[in-house]
Amino acid sequence: MLKDPLFILAALACAVVAVILIRGISTFGKEGVENARRANKLMRYRIIAQFVAVLLILLFVYIRRQSGS
Repeated sequence: MLKDPLFILAALACAVVAVILIRGISTFGKEGVENARRANKLMRYRIIAQFVAVLLILLFVYIRRQSGS
């Protein structure tokens, strides 16, 4: 399973979501209108990345069930 390229891609997508989330939360703590805009933009990117990660996970599970392994 760890050598499956789709699994690796899904894991990387989850890591990207985590990085965006951490960056967005850290930006929320800073004052200023520009920082608020940047934090909101990062949270929008997180939602998109999270959607892609969930789709990759579902695709991985679907393919694994179809192959019977």
